Amino acid sequence: MPAATTNPYSSLPLHDLHLPPAPGFWPPAPGWWILLGLLIIIAGLLLLILRRRRKLAYRRQALKELAQLEQQQLSDSELLGALSRLLRRAALCAWPETNCAGLSDRAWLEFLDAKGKTRDFTTGAGQCLASGPYQPQPQFERPVLISLCRNWLCKLPPQNLRRRSS
Repeated sequence: MPAATTNPYSSLPLHDLHLPPAPGFWPPAPGWWILLGLLIIIAGLLLLILRRRRKLAYRRQALKELAQLEQQQLSDSELLGALSRLLRRAALCAWPETNCAGLSDRAWLEFLDAKGKTRDFTTGAGQCLASGPYQPQPQFERPVLISLCRNWLCKLPPQNLRRRSS
């Protein structure tokens, strides 16, 4: 009978297998760098959108107030006074460095034309804003004037939210 089979390799001087160390946490794989870059870009864009939205909040509020004025049943002189006050408040928010609060009559209309890049206040439907609130029966077309005011408000620039030094 043949002798018991033995493993011919058992007598070889072999060492145990050593596995390489597990990959470290740092540096991350390129995919993680790309993901981080995209997250930074998205966060930056979101920050810019939110900042612009905050800077234009006064414009949205003014347009909302204009829509409310349009729905109210005001007399013609009351509407003219309310529109003039609304435009003045919006102008002070947009250009606080100007002295538009004290403007009246033709100077106020020229200011509105200059900032709105139009001639409709001094030569068009907006003329009634200068003297209309003080007349007993002002003559103007409500839809045209409200549309003119809406267009002017839509052109307002983003508000400068930096604090001014006193």
